Amino acid sequence: MTTPAGVTRIFAAITPEEADRLYDAPTRDRLAELGEVTWSHDGSLPADLADAYDVLITSWSTRKFEPRAVIGERLRLAVHTAGTIRGLFPATVLEQGLRLAQGGSAPMAVPVAELSLTLTLALLRNLHWMDRRLQATRDWRASGLGQLTHGIREQSIGIVGLSRTGREYASMVTGLGVRTVRAFDPFTTAEDAAALGVELVDLAELCASSDVLAIHAPVTEETRHMLDAAMIGRLREGAIVVNTARSAVIDMDALTAELVSGRLSAGLDVFDVEPLPADSPLYGLDNVLITPHVAGGTVEARFAQGAGVVDEIAAHLAGRPMRYEVTPEIYQRLS
Repeated sequence: MTTPAGVTRIFAAITPEEADRLYDAPTRDRLAELGEVTWSHDGSLPADLADAYDVLITSWSTRKFEPRAVIGERLRLAVHTAGTIRGLFPATVLEQGLRLAQGGSAPMAVPVAELSLTLTLALLRNLHWMDRRLQATRDWRASGLGQLTHGIREQSIGIVGLSRTGREYASMVTGLGVRTVRAFDPFTTAEDAAALGVELVDLAELCASSDVLAIHAPVTEETRHMLDAAMIGRLREGAIVVNTARSAVIDMDALTAELVSGRLSAGLDVFDVEPLPADSPLYGLDNVLITPHVAGGTVEARFAQGAGVVDEIAAHLAGRPMRYEVTPEIYQRLS
């Protein structure tokens, strides 16, 4: 995995602008200690990548490439600084000897859960509605004075998917004193859930019993439109849906119809079409809070993503297990 001179060669296929957000000076210094680092000018891969480099670093700005570009005599590891690697690497590269790791995904769990919690609290306290009215009218009574909202402790919180973000969200709401937290996750045991302060139930029961339904599941063949019109219809009137995960987990047409009718409320960071079209019926609804797919985007998380990538590369070069290696089994569960 090294050059004849004994130097590990690392290629970072990331644009300079994005690299500055992901790799601060101390992290770049750590990376340079591991080998000779070449930074891309435009996110593209060099023609001789697989035969001239030992490690590839990718991220959102990495240009699409043919799978054969990463299969060669020398390249043995690719580490992704962003979320899922599925958009760049097909599962077949694992069969051909390339190791994959998602070094940047874990640090995003906390900020994604934080935004999910923020949307939950804002909707329970109706902050968005009051702010919009007060900014527009300067009238305190017309903006909500005297109207009662809801506290989070008394709510029944439902979590779809105890992923890293789902677990962080569970920890946050239980930390705020919520007593009833349930989840649906076929990959989690009841004992594991109980350690988080969460009761496992099936999806139908979760929908029927939740005041707030927070989505933290990946998109796979099994989870696509898992929350269909029938499941959404089980939600009680006035329930809140929060989605900072993947839009395709829920039937957005069915959810939109419920939001337009006013039966449900929602906080949404992800959508079927992004950017959200200007004629979307979600705009202007008093019962909807929307953000432009920014849940994982904090300064701290971005630099932690870069540091996580360096940790994975260091472990690989030292012959230690990587914390976030993507095995064939794990690959099938990724969004």
